[in-house]
Amino acid sequence: MPEPQVFEHSIQIDASATTVERCLTDRTLMHQWLNPALRCEPIDEWSTELGGRSRFVIQVPVVQPALNSVVVQREPGLIVWEFNGFFKGRDRWECNPELQGTRLLNRFEFAIPNPLIRFGFNTFAATWTRDDMQAQLRRLKRVAETVYRKM
Repeated sequence: MPEPQVFEHSIQIDASATTVERCLTDRTLMHQWLNPALRCEPIDEWSTELGGRSRFVIQVPVVQPALNSVVVQREPGLIVWEFNGFFKGRDRWECNPELQGTRLLNRFEFAIPNPLIRFGFNTFAATWTRDDMQAQLRRLKRVAETVYRKM
């Protein structure tokens, strides 16, 4: 197995940690900040509780690669999805309450077992993935702050 890669980003959000967490657990809100090329589908019933299973599908023409995931760690303000497919790893989302809002940390740790896919990812998609993670956090910030203001 190749050495894992880690992409980690955080953002300050002017909303409560419970509101930010709701943006991670409510699929309707999630689809407002996820990259439009990604679709999250439940396997069985939608759940972000421990053991909850879902599939993240990358919607590209012809092929629609998917990552199956399961929630392997769950506490208030923390969700860790473990996934298996062309990537193997974990996607950690942690809401840290602060005096003024919430600091949201997203840590994506993964390995790509297939050398051809790994080369393609590192050559063509790694920079795009890092940039998209940051853009996703900015979109999530907008969604959470909007939801929080409406409360």
